[in-house]
Amino acid sequence: MKRKLLNIFTVSAIITTIGFLMDGDVKEPSMTMRFTEFFAMMTMLFLAISVIYLPINSLTKKLQRVRQ
Repeated sequence: MKRKLLNIFTVSAIITTIGFLMDGDVKEPSMTMRFTEFFAMMTMLFLAISVIYLPINSLTKKLQRVRQ
């Protein structure tokens, strides 16, 4: 479980970094606001991926046990 969460965190950090670099909007002059936006987006992606991936993974493992 710890490894899965680390992988999800890594994927969300990579997607957030790419999105932040590709963003065409004018950047905020405040570094605090930039970091806040970055970490807020990374948190939202982490939660979204976790909510989708973990239940599906758990369900597929249970279905595999039932089949055997």
